[in-house]
Amino acid sequence: MNKKFLTLSTAAVAAAITLAGCGGGSGSGTATNGTASAPASASAPASTPSGTATPAAAEHNAADTMFAQMMIPHHAQAVEMSDMMLAKKDIPAEVTALAEKIKAAQAPEIEMMTGWLRSWNEPTAAAGGHDMSTHGSGMGSGMGGMMSDGDMKKLDAAQGTEAAKLFLTQMTAHHQGAIMMAKTEEGSGQNPDAVALAKAIVTAQQKEIQEMKDLLATL
Repeated sequence: MNKKFLTLSTAAVAAAITLAGCGGGSGSGTATNGTASAPASASAPASTPSGTATPAAAEHNAADTMFAQMMIPHHAQAVEMSDMMLAKKDIPAEVTALAEKIKAAQAPEIEMMTGWLRSWNEPTAAAGGHDMSTHGSGMGSGMGGMMSDGDMKKLDAAQGTEAAKLFLTQMTAHHQGAIMMAKTEEGSGQNPDAVALAKAIVTAQQKEIQEMKDLLATL
């Protein structure tokens, strides 16, 4: 397997954890479901509770831990896919804007969830890790909607309108997987900040799925 395109590559996860380790210095937006300095996230409303560790926020259960551990690499792949699109030429402006929005929303959420896991004294990755390339774009696994190595190679190689269509199709499946994970957290989670983020992800990504379907119809 080409290490460049591992959808849960060591480099991608390391970059996500490094971002989280940089702490509150990153970003300049209004506090939004993350650390005080994190940029405002498209995946969470301004009323989402802060991710700052407090005695109440430290209360969590296994569902909260799994939600954060699984959503971090899931978000990391969405950021990677968005970066691929932003590096391409001749992409419709609406699709580029969507990729920028997804990256701006999910990168600070990676930071926030990593901070939660550390404050809970939990590992930042699920035990045993997950080879996301085996999940494909199906929804049957715990980390649904993940792109395979082959999926990522196709996206990287595609250009112009073909790339835009592929990105929208893949990201729709990716969002559907995130929504399933978030709904599980809504029903089983205990930590109020984690549950609030899950609800925000469902709301935001359902809207983005409709936006992507509308964009696909114009290409």
